[in-house]
Amino acid sequence: MEERNFICICCPMGCSLTVVMKGEEVVEVAGNTCKRGDIYARNEVINPMRMVTSTVKVIGGRENVVSVKTKEDIPKGKIFECVRALKDVKVNAPVYMGDTIMKNVANTGVDIVATKNVECKEA
Repeated sequence: MEERNFICICCPMGCSLTVVMKGEEVVEVAGNTCKRGDIYARNEVINPMRMVTSTVKVIGGRENVVSVKTKEDIPKGKIFECVRALKDVKVNAPVYMGDTIMKNVANTGVDIVATKNVECKEA
């Protein structure tokens, strides 16, 4: 049996978690003080997921870039592919929080959305 140790990131408690595995199967999760810790630990060893944040260029905006994020978590192994896909993306101002910037980033089924507003430059 193999043990893996994590710090839970689901709440401010930061519980020290120990996951006992037998092959690819989770046998036990210990150290969590709530159910979220158990769920987090099981997902982290079987299918780790992450939210990705970045920026993309804005053309004609009061700011040169807009912050963006994945609308949902994506598989951890797709992070670099996601960031590479955003590298050359440019959007025209105005941009509004929640606007879809890119659909189905890195074939994950998850969209990239703006996280703030960028207004047009004043004429």
